[in-house]
Amino acid sequence: MKKRIIAVFTLINLVVLSSCTKDFEDLNTNPNLSEKVTPGSLVTPTIYGMSDYFTVRSYDFTWQLMQVGLPNPSIALGIHRYDVSESAGNGTWNTTYTHLRNVREMEAAAVAYNLPVYKAVAITLKAYIGGILTDSFGDVPFSEALKAEEDVKQPKFDTQEEIYTSLIQQLEEANTIYLGAGSMNGNDFLYNNKKENWRKFNNSLLMRMLLRASNRPEFNSYARLQAMIADPVKYPVFNNNEEAAIIKINGVAPYDYAWSRRQDFVNAEAMGEFFVDLLNGLEDPRRALFMTKATRIVDKKPVDIGFKGITSGHSGDASQFNFTPSTPNGDLMYPEAVGTPIHQIIMSYAEVEFIKAEVALQAGNQAAAKTAYEKAVTAAVTQWRGGVMPADYFENAKAAFNGTLEQIMNQKYLGLFFNDYQQWFEYRRTGFPKLPTTPHMIHNGVMPSRFMYHTDVSRFNPENYRIAADRIGGDGVMTKVWWEK
Repeated sequence: MKKRIIAVFTLINLVVLSSCTKDFEDLNTNPNLSEKVTPGSLVTPTIYGMSDYFTVRSYDFTWQLMQVGLPNPSIALGIHRYDVSESAGNGTWNTTYTHLRNVREMEAAAVAYNLPVYKAVAITLKAYIGGILTDSFGDVPFSEALKAEEDVKQPKFDTQEEIYTSLIQQLEEANTIYLGAGSMNGNDFLYNNKKENWRKFNNSLLMRMLLRASNRPEFNSYARLQAMIADPVKYPVFNNNEEAAIIKINGVAPYDYAWSRRQDFVNAEAMGEFFVDLLNGLEDPRRALFMTKATRIVDKKPVDIGFKGITSGHSGDASQFNFTPSTPNGDLMYPEAVGTPIHQIIMSYAEVEFIKAEVALQAGNQAAAKTAYEKAVTAAVTQWRGGVMPADYFENAKAAFNGTLEQIMNQKYLGLFFNDYQQWFEYRRTGFPKLPTTPHMIHNGVMPSRFMYHTDVSRFNPENYRIAADRIGGDGVMTKVWWEK
């Protein structure tokens, strides 16, 4: 869609199936680290590449599943009708393994150059990328992936439990490494080599992973999260939007906006009725940041009818909508004045406070839950360029804290807007928000739980594919992953 920033990244992008293609051995040759790569040189292409790809995927995929927005017109099928194809996850598979390859090179280079801080950064990025990968597919090649140079051409699939266990242990290790690992000196587009912010990102991801596994009693997630929250010295996490993992992109090469043209973001897309109505009920200031106003023709002239979306999973008959719906606000992701920074979300401060709110609620501490909830909502509004929190926001009965998980998750759903697949993952974990269904959705209106494995996996890694597919209960989009069961 657009050129990448450095040559090594272009080479890495040639790896179409990082864990199982027949050509992988040649492409996966480990370069001479002392001559070709330093660990700091891989930070920016990894962060920028992941953010760029998953910003678009949020729009193309998550918006439809989670009733945020949908193609308009949409005559038949489509993701918003739960039509998730066999190949829908191919790009996610390719992209995550591509960037995990960057991370592996970073880890090796950190050892070669005796820079332990970059081992910690590599772990943080591994957890971020690996979390998206395993939450999208379930069991995947992980411990043996990317080892063709060690003659591992058909890697085994690790269970999701094994992956979570390993990544959580490594995040704990990285938290300690950051404490005394020396300074960073590479090209860091995210934090400009502020090691303390990387440590907070690391621990915020640790909170995310523990919460994601909270339905598995063997992980004792809530108690572990309570211990983290009670000890901010040992476990510093995001405390404001400035520390959050949010990339500011100015649209000037090499840091282009995620869309090649403004119209590619704005045109042929309508906002979803559920998403818009939830914001309307809250009288939320994000409406004007996220979308345009809808119009209706009266006496042959367009009349403003406020913010209004169309039904996801509708029949396909456009005549049922006698208005022009709200569409994405182009200035959010492709300002008319190129050079204006836009925000791409990797992990937000708001998410950390929503986690704290849920943990406090689970512990029966309503006061702490209310405090964290209000901080989370405020952060979710103000993280956007132009976002201003009204002083009376929580005076609205629908916004005032009511002590329920559903309310926290409804606001978290809004707070995870444009944040890769996180809305989808959290819906699968909690069942919130309660999305309406229509007769035109397939799978009897039950949301798909995962992507099917890349379409080439069964050809190039057939035995391990079969073992994994049998173990998880079949390679289908309705198969639940480990933390959902």
